[in-house]
Amino acid sequence: MWIPTENEKYGVVIASFRGTAPHALSLEIGETVQILEKCDGWYRGFSLKSPNIKGIFPSSYVHLKNANVKNKGQFESIIPTEDSVISEMTATLREWGAMWKQLYVKNEGDLFHRLWHIMNEILDLRRQVLVGHLTCDRMKDIKRHITARLDWGNEQLGLDLVPRKEYAMADPDDISITELYRLMEHRHRKKDTPAAASIHHLYVQMKSLMCSNLGEELEVFFALYDSRDSRMVSERFFVKLNRNGLPRSPEKSERQCTLFTDLSSSDIRKDIYITVHIIRIGRMGAGEKKNISNVQYRRPFGCAVVSIADLLHGEPREDLVLKVYMCNTESEWYQIQDSIIKKLNARYNLTSANTGLSVSLQLLHGDIEQIRREYSALFTRGVTVTRKLGFSDIIMPGDMRNDLYITVEKGEFEKGGKSVPRNVEITMYILDTEGHILKEYISLGSGELSLSEYHSFVLYHNNSPRWSELLKLPVPVDQFRGSHIRFEFRHCSTKEKGEKKLFGYSFVPLMQEDGRTLPDGTHELIVHKYEENIPLQDPTRYLKLPFSKVNLPGNNQALKTSKESFWMTSFLCSTKLTQNGDMLDLLKWRAQPQKITDCLLKLKEIDGSEIVKFLQDTLDTLFGILDENPQKYGLKVFDCLVHIINLLQDSKFEHFKPVMDTYIESHFAGALAYRDLIKVLKWYVDRIIEAERQEHIQEVLKAQEYIFKYIIQSRSLFSITTGGQNEEEFNCCIQELFMSVRFFLSRESKGYAALTQTQMVYLSTFPSIYTELLRLFDIRIVANLIRDTLGSLPTITHVDDSLEAVKLQCIARSVESELYLNPSSRCILLPVVLHHLHMHLQEQKDLVMCARILSSIFCLIKKDSTEASISEEVDMIVESLLDVLLKTILEITNRPQPVGATLRLPYQDVTGEFVACLLSLLRQMTDKHYQQLLENFTTKEKLRDFLLQTFTVFRILIRPEMFPKDWTVMRLVTNNVIITTVLYLSDALRKNFLADNFDYKVWDSYFYLAVIFINQQCLQLETFTPSKRKKILEKYGDMRVMMGCEIFSMWQNLGEHKLNFIPAMIGPFLEVTLVPQPDLRNVMIPIFHDMMDWEQRRSGNFKQVEAKLIDKLDSLMSEGKGDETYRELFSSILLKKIERETWRESGVSLIATVTRLMERLLDYRDCMKMGEVDGKKIGCTVSMLNFYKTELNKEEMYIRYIHKLYDLHIKAQDYTEAAYTLMLYDELLEWSDRPLREFLSYPIQMEWQRKEFLRLTIIQNFDRGKCWENGIVMCRKLAEQYENDYDYRNLSKMRMMEATLYDKIMDQQRLEPEFFRVGFYGKKFPFFLRNKEFVCRGHDYERLEAFQQRMLTEFPHAIAMQHANQPDETIFQAEAQYLQIYALTPISDSPVLQREDIPDNIKSFYKVNDILKFRYDRPFHKGTKDKENEFKSLWVERTTLTLVQRLPGICRWFEVEKRETVEMSPLDNAIEVLENKNQQLRSLITQCQSQQMQNINPFTMCLNGVIDAAVNGGVARYQEAFFVKDYILNHPEDGEKITRLKDLTLEQAQILEYGLAVHEKVVPQDMRPLHKRLVDQFFVMKSSLGIQDFPAYARASPVHFTSGSPRVCRNSISMSMSPDGTRITTRRSPLTYPAVNRYSSSSLSSQASAEVSNITGQSESSDEVFNMQPSPSTSSLSSTHSASPNITSSAPSSARASPLLPEKPKHSRENSCLSPRERPCSVIYPNPSEPPQRMLAHQISDNSLPKSDPSLSSQEKAVNPTPSSWSLDTGKEARTMMECGKLTSPPIPPRPAHSGSPSRNVRSVSPSSAARSPQKGSVQSFTPSPTECHSAGLVSNSPVLSGSYSSGISSLSRCSVSETSGSEAQSGEQTLTTSYSSGSEELFRKENKTPPPYSVYERALRRPVPVPHSLSIPISSDPPALPPKPQQARPTKLENINMKSEPPMSRPRPLPRKVSQL
Repeated sequence: MWIPTENEKYGVVIASFRGTAPHALSLEIGETVQILEKCDGWYRGFSLKSPNIKGIFPSSYVHLKNANVKNKGQFESIIPTEDSVISEMTATLREWGAMWKQLYVKNEGDLFHRLWHIMNEILDLRRQVLVGHLTCDRMKDIKRHITARLDWGNEQLGLDLVPRKEYAMADPDDISITELYRLMEHRHRKKDTPAAASIHHLYVQMKSLMCSNLGEELEVFFALYDSRDSRMVSERFFVKLNRNGLPRSPEKSERQCTLFTDLSSSDIRKDIYITVHIIRIGRMGAGEKKNISNVQYRRPFGCAVVSIADLLHGEPREDLVLKVYMCNTESEWYQIQDSIIKKLNARYNLTSANTGLSVSLQLLHGDIEQIRREYSALFTRGVTVTRKLGFSDIIMPGDMRNDLYITVEKGEFEKGGKSVPRNVEITMYILDTEGHILKEYISLGSGELSLSEYHSFVLYHNNSPRWSELLKLPVPVDQFRGSHIRFEFRHCSTKEKGEKKLFGYSFVPLMQEDGRTLPDGTHELIVHKYEENIPLQDPTRYLKLPFSKVNLPGNNQALKTSKESFWMTSFLCSTKLTQNGDMLDLLKWRAQPQKITDCLLKLKEIDGSEIVKFLQDTLDTLFGILDENPQKYGLKVFDCLVHIINLLQDSKFEHFKPVMDTYIESHFAGALAYRDLIKVLKWYVDRIIEAERQEHIQEVLKAQEYIFKYIIQSRSLFSITTGGQNEEEFNCCIQELFMSVRFFLSRESKGYAALTQTQMVYLSTFPSIYTELLRLFDIRIVANLIRDTLGSLPTITHVDDSLEAVKLQCIARSVESELYLNPSSRCILLPVVLHHLHMHLQEQKDLVMCARILSSIFCLIKKDSTEASISEEVDMIVESLLDVLLKTILEITNRPQPVGATLRLPYQDVTGEFVACLLSLLRQMTDKHYQQLLENFTTKEKLRDFLLQTFTVFRILIRPEMFPKDWTVMRLVTNNVIITTVLYLSDALRKNFLADNFDYKVWDSYFYLAVIFINQQCLQLETFTPSKRKKILEKYGDMRVMMGCEIFSMWQNLGEHKLNFIPAMIGPFLEVTLVPQPDLRNVMIPIFHDMMDWEQRRSGNFKQVEAKLIDKLDSLMSEGKGDETYRELFSSILLKKIERETWRESGVSLIATVTRLMERLLDYRDCMKMGEVDGKKIGCTVSMLNFYKTELNKEEMYIRYIHKLYDLHIKAQDYTEAAYTLMLYDELLEWSDRPLREFLSYPIQMEWQRKEFLRLTIIQNFDRGKCWENGIVMCRKLAEQYENDYDYRNLSKMRMMEATLYDKIMDQQRLEPEFFRVGFYGKKFPFFLRNKEFVCRGHDYERLEAFQQRMLTEFPHAIAMQHANQPDETIFQAEAQYLQIYALTPISDSPVLQREDIPDNIKSFYKVNDILKFRYDRPFHKGTKDKENEFKSLWVERTTLTLVQRLPGICRWFEVEKRETVEMSPLDNAIEVLENKNQQLRSLITQCQSQQMQNINPFTMCLNGVIDAAVNGGVARYQEAFFVKDYILNHPEDGEKITRLKDLTLEQAQILEYGLAVHEKVVPQDMRPLHKRLVDQFFVMKSSLGIQDFPAYARASPVHFTSGSPRVCRNSISMSMSPDGTRITTRRSPLTYPAVNRYSSSSLSSQASAEVSNITGQSESSDEVFNMQPSPSTSSLSSTHSASPNITSSAPSSARASPLLPEKPKHSRENSCLSPRERPCSVIYPNPSEPPQRMLAHQISDNSLPKSDPSLSSQEKAVNPTPSSWSLDTGKEARTMMECGKLTSPPIPPRPAHSGSPSRNVRSVSPSSAARSPQKGSVQSFTPSPTECHSAGLVSNSPVLSGSYSSGISSLSRCSVSETSGSEAQSGEQTLTTSYSSGSEELFRKENKTPPPYSVYERALRRPVPVPHSLSIPISSDPPALPPKPQQARPTKLENINMKSEPPMSRPRPLPRKVSQL
């Protein structure tokens, strides 16, 4: 049976549990669980990670832990009882775990690894804490490390700053808000500015000396040297090395490394060096022989120097090798370090090339105890401490030093009868009075033991040696008196077998007779001659002699004039000995009482370090003198006491304050001293007003803290001794003293600055006496004294600012003292404190101190304080400070920030503290306080002002910049206080400002506050982690819902006043409803129904509500707010609300409009999130644009989206579409002088100026998009306007621009785009695509496969449909995405294409522009299929798609408006095929006759294909199918069609006969056999068709041209030239090359094939050459690029099968989408009216080509590919939107016929760049025949057969390739481009007798086969006439009117109309 658990509430999973049992809960190891019930070894509960999922799990899998239960019962929660730091570590590591993995995903490797190490370190520290075996100090240390790392990780991951109190997380409910703010501020500043260490230490380790020829022991001395002052900074560190250069005692590590301690910041600079002096122990000369002398001498070896500058950055220097130098002359040894530092190279050199000293250096920071903790390894293995010379900057009372430093400086000695100078060695001893040597008191340096005697190093042959060697003499204090130092001087001779001969000595006593030690400084000692009869063992014989030359008696001239002297320098560092005689006189005052006055006066002149050394003795002396004669010495003793007290205020001696405190408590015995001290102190205070000089009085007041300590201690001793006598007398003295104080404080300075300064000094020290007074007086008495003293200060308006600042500091210290902690004294002090605060805050002065005082006041007020005194204090604070506190916050937050200010102003630093104080006060206020506060307002105006002020301050408090972004804890506390306060104030708002007293401003401020409260980022719980969200909900709940309910409640109370907030509050409330909180939305959305209802009552409609909703929705949703759930909820709630309303229909309409807008905005926002510009973005933008124009009529939003669409087009480089887009805005503007406001990127300007700018931009974009015809139309419009305005300058520019565009039409190359039909099926598509079909204009070079891939990339989840059939309803309703794509053929309605006299580069524009209809053909069989002649049953389904708008337009794609499908019978198909082929033959013959065809190969191939196919079956198949009797009888209705087919057959024969005649005239000699073969085949063809001969008229004019004789084509064709000037053409695609290269069963005969191969330079295996293979017609849906506009024909042939339609569609991306490549739309021939080959070769002169330009290489395109871009339009309204601005060009009128030979109509052209293929990176060029015609139609219009050209019949696998044909996309080959050579080039070729090569290169670059030069056609140099200008095909209505009747004007002034001011 399951029973609730009592103790088992919380546990940790210790093994993963897979919940396979019923109701089991799966758990992972490490999860924490809360246990609810238990039963037979099982627990029931939930994981804290997922508290909503409950289940059972085995109890053995859980380790129980102690926890406290909160709210026991159904909603209980648990709080682990473990250490709070452990809990925080656990929670933080879990949170970091998930984020840490994301760092790896985001490729932030550095932070990933650093966080990994920190997490492991925290886990290790956590284990140490859990073990529980740590000492308290170690535990604190570990917690400090843990919290530091937690804070670092939180900061790096952008998590919240955690407030801590003693390493534990602080609960905001347990502390005041001001204390919380201080904790946050402390951690924030600690994070920003780490404190710099003031004490430093230098670690040095000696490793070895590397030298090749050492052989002697060495002494190495390290020291710190100040090169700026040329002095030693530290003692020396001494290391002895053996003969190998290694430490002599390697086992003693402390003798190899040292720590130079107590270095101040001033000692750490670049000019501090580590000097290393090396002394060798050995023979006098390094090169002497061993038998000369066996005596060992100390001799200089070398010196090394290194700067500590490199250590200042904190990096240690390991294994640093120092170079060792030696001075050139030994006399310079004393200053060798300076020579090396100053780089005086002439004075020193290297000891040897390979000598080096290996050391390690590291600079450490912090006090010595901290260093011991952090670098414990150093101290564990041992390290020598080397102290700084003298005392450190801070002298600690415990420091005990008694070190005498002696520097052996130099000597002056005589030769002593020697011919050479002496080798002088000094021996030094320390001796006592009896002549005994003091053992081991001479230290050469730390690291080695002290010695009993010292031997100096010897300088060779030097009578004036300079040693400068520092020694330390640690002589005990008790042995100083009577001791002396003796220096013995010996000559060391190398010739006397090492004898050291003593020749003199000097001595100096350590202490003088009066007790003073040897004074610091350099001493010149007398060198006494050594006499053998005076033994030195008896010091009494020489101690009577003078030792120094300074104070020699006058009668001792011999010693004065002596030339021999010795100099030494002494420096005493002792805490017990003194060199000052005045100090000794004072301490011995009883011996000489007559000198007491002088000694007291001289005390102030004694150095402070001497005083603090004898502080206790000095104080005893002073109070002893005071007790001796208080009347005589009282004032002087008081002054000396003041001097000593103030001496301890110095930072150098401040650590001696505890020494004085200890003296007062334990050693002071002056029980009567208080009387004299009070008396003197009062005397000084009374003299303040009258004294002219206040400096000494100020010194007295500075010392009053310790003066009161002496007074109180003296009185206590007196009371203990006497039993409390004279109590009243003492109290009266104190009262009188404070009365004097209050009197002088109340005085105003009135220009007397000294008095103000004295008042400031007193107030600064006044709080320090509170503690002493409390030792003898009741706390209330002391509080009254302080209150009266503070109250005696003058008012704020009559004192200067400096005194006010000190006064506030005094108050602050009073509030922070223990007096304020006691409620009884606090109630006495609080009024006066609040009084001063109120005055200062009103004047806005000293805000920093005011904030500090307030923070201290509120720190004592906790959230749950229940004391009665707290409530009274809150009453006082509310009454005194609430109003002024609100004003202060408003004032300091509204002050302007200085421009360019980088430092925060003082008031900015305290804003947070004032806010914390206000929040503390508001949180502490109860119902009673609020009620009393509101009742105190006597008028409604005051209440209104208070409410406005409060709401304004609250709006400031929730600004994002109020607190740092990671202060979430502080923000949540702030919001909790605000919402609690608002609930109280809203009641006052309802009671006082409704009905007749309604105040809009107060209510508006309230609603505005509530709205921005809800929209705060810190309250959007959805963005937080689950654990953080759970904590916030448990502690505060969802405050957004609470505020939303309050808004709804207040709104319902407004009644008819709601109209005042319509439509103003629609936007703010809408923003609230967009917050993704379901409860909040359910509460707030009904308000819109209320607004609609009230607006309907007022005006009969709710247009304002609709307009505001629409305007705000766009801006809010574009910011990322709102979602699909909101759209559905908005619609459902409001529709339900208006069900019973009378205005239901209009309401439903509004809701539907807003819902549709939201749907579009959501799609638009989703699309805009994508990185690249793609079709979805453009499509969404067009959808929004149309919606605002047609449905909402929002002109401003419409214009905004026009420009958004324009920007997308420019980014995608769709310049033509960009131009069309800007035309939408251009249509809204007129040529008027109406001023327009600044809008988007447009400045303030006239309407005509903006329109002019727009049109120039449109022309520029048409130019960049190569849509020059439309640009010409815009140029003409602008020119017309300039002409009307007589602006001839701009008119001239515009005409020149127009002429430039004409030139570009004729000279530059343009690519014809492909068109594709795209169907979007399924519910997963955005609404503007869903179940619709569109026609898209492809990019340059983009074929079907590339387009399909692009679409699948933009819709990665879409499935490509394989068939072209219309999908069924199942596909429409599927929860998926289906794409149906196939290529289309444009149907142009331009009459330009019907004229044969217009150049192809003009026609090409009209073939693919201004297209409204497109066609797609699908072949199929009806009835029984005849295998012998499949064309009997081959039908064609032709589908025509009509768009809502012509392409191109404002986007690359538009929706299909209408679909028409017709079926073409086999007979109709045959007629169309023959018509097309006949038209193609006519065109080729015309070009050949007009000499435009330089290469007749296409003409030859076409003739060969038609004639050869006819011979092998060809048209005969049509005869078999349609001319037989059975067909004619069964289809009598087709009689006319059959006749037409017969006529076309006869016409084809006539055209062929005429073509052969023309061919005979131009055919080259080597092609004559082929021509003869064609003539023979033609006669066979005629006979097979039953044609015997043509009529006479037909023979006279064998080819009938409908337009008369063939007109010479006027277009000049540019040559395709390579950059180096040679002619190149791209390699042909298999399908665009002449069909002779494709073989089948119906191919040419072998003879004809061989002949053709000879011509084209190919063998029989030309399939191999071109890598071509027959393409079997497997399906009409097989994918290739740009198929023929006609479906592929299938001639009856036994070798070919009919097309097989797919049995079922296959939805796979891998299958290609639909292409009309192999659709048999015509039996044999393509439609001659269709566009020619779509890539024309023209000269390219535009410097800024778009990325689609064919002149760019594939590599260049790969660098910056053209972004995917497609667009659409929906609805019929899109057509009307563009009708008035659509640019088209009408048919070009015919020009007059040219006279002269046709050859003159072809001009010489300059070379142009070769066309580039989109499939290849480079083009392998070959030179065409000079007779090859440029017109691509001659090649690509030719039917490309799997066999040969035929007269009409081929196999079904034939692909009819039109001008858009390009199976090069399939085969990967290049598009064909032809070339011309100029006349000069032809002449050059003739002169060199080298025929122009014409060759076809295969991949292996075969050798080309030349074509005879005689086939070239000369080119005329006469320029052709200019073509006529393009006209506007569809003028607007306004334009038609203007063209009819509008006269020229300076500027047209149209009638005013309602147009956008934008």
